[in-house]
Amino acid sequence: MTAPADLTPAERRVWQAFPRGEGVDFRESVDDDPAAGGSWGPERTVRAEVLRALLVGGPTSEGDIAGLKLTGARVSGQLNLMYGTVDHPVRMRSCHFEQAPNLYGARLPVLVLSDSVLPGISAGNLRVDGVLRLSCCRVTGPLRLQGAKTSGAVFLNGARLGPPDAPGTPSNPDAPGGPDPEASEEPVLQLNHAEIGTDVWAVGLVAHGQVRLNGATVGGQVNLNDGELYAPPGDTALHAETLSVGTDLHAMRLHAHGRINLSGARIPRQLNLSYARLSNPEGQALRASSCVIGELWLRDAAPIKGAVNLRRSQLDLLHFPPEVWPERVRIDGLSYRTLAPHLPAERRLPLLEREEDGYLPYAYEQLTAAYRTAGDESAARTVQLAKVRRHRRTLPWYARFWGLLQDATVGYGFRPMRAAGWLLLLLCSGAVAFALHHPHALKPAEAPDFNPVVYTLDLLLPIIDFGQEGAFAPRGGYQWLSYLLIVTGWILATTIAAGASRSLSRQ
Repeated sequence: MTAPADLTPAERRVWQAFPRGEGVDFRESVDDDPAAGGSWGPERTVRAEVLRALLVGGPTSEGDIAGLKLTGARVSGQLNLMYGTVDHPVRMRSCHFEQAPNLYGARLPVLVLSDSVLPGISAGNLRVDGVLRLSCCRVTGPLRLQGAKTSGAVFLNGARLGPPDAPGTPSNPDAPGGPDPEASEEPVLQLNHAEIGTDVWAVGLVAHGQVRLNGATVGGQVNLNDGELYAPPGDTALHAETLSVGTDLHAMRLHAHGRINLSGARIPRQLNLSYARLSNPEGQALRASSCVIGELWLRDAAPIKGAVNLRRSQLDLLHFPPEVWPERVRIDGLSYRTLAPHLPAERRLPLLEREEDGYLPYAYEQLTAAYRTAGDESAARTVQLAKVRRHRRTLPWYARFWGLLQDATVGYGFRPMRAAGWLLLLLCSGAVAFALHHPHALKPAEAPDFNPVVYTLDLLLPIIDFGQEGAFAPRGGYQWLSYLLIVTGWILATTIAAGASRSLSRQ
């Protein structure tokens, strides 16, 4: 193709370098800020229509690999490659785009826009045979990549998305958290239903608006370490329902002002939120319901501000310190094999009281199973005792009275030594009383020698007969004492039998 006659000197440099894949760098210094590109003159300006002509049908040089390699340029007009097929790599670093490029349905081998400033990107259903690199870009409008497919990774590390002066930014820390709601109606990053061949690398991403990954498929990992996500109060900062990743979702030291929604996600290895700060006081701060996750880590995370929803999720390991849990949780149907760090049951039980749906027997059974997996049978019994005590609150008054009696005597069978203590106390009291005042023998000639200890045992044990109870008959107040021992013995025997039955059923 012959070069157009109206090319400017800057455009001619780009046109001549393209067939050989050579780079053109318009920067005056490596510290040039592309945010100031609106003031760059014609010596650094390239029209978008010239770039389009190069990419769609530009000249080639035999023996060379053609490609666009441009640095520090101002791109005037709109780069429109909608539905176009580009056979050459596109690398435009530290450039300033006056209008949002339209790459909808386009196909490219490689697309690099690192360190550039753009008012937005429209690239739905984009196809990239290699990597899509948007590292350290500043995109003030929506970055639309819904339905995009890449065989390589997507790089968004250090990128800043959304309005540049949104409230709550690090440069404006005294402003209210979150961006202007009117500027955040559309997600600032749309990767929903995208198919990424390897990783989504977004370390240090700052997004003022919603990041949308719902329905996306990532072959490797999603890395949001050190990211900052700002959403309007009560809105969603990360919307990743049914996200499927090949390995991990790392979000260590993530600061999220808004809901993290991972409902239905599939993360076979780690969902790592260690050292994270999650805040959405007006609603749910973390929703990870119906998920299948290998390990969920919140080690050394800040106390969560807002509710946590883990209903019906399946985990192998849950590392969730008690001090991180908020006051409102939903854990109905949550299953996990191992709970870390290993703590006394008394530290874990208050969480089960915070369940928004009230008493959930399954939550106690799951915690019991985790302690038994760890070999801590004592903690497992403590959880089971807390379960029946919590259940007692839901019963009518007469059933609660019987439960209180079982709790006080044998701890519902989970405290068997308590029954032995009661029996020993009653035995000693009765033996002392009857030793000081022997009961009258019914048939003195046939009565055995009186033994106060054995006589008290005969009164206390309803089944065993030592021959003392039928041979002697106390009178007055001692007769009432014998009645009390008999009734107490029956109650103890019944509660012990109930506790033993419960213990055997657990075995």
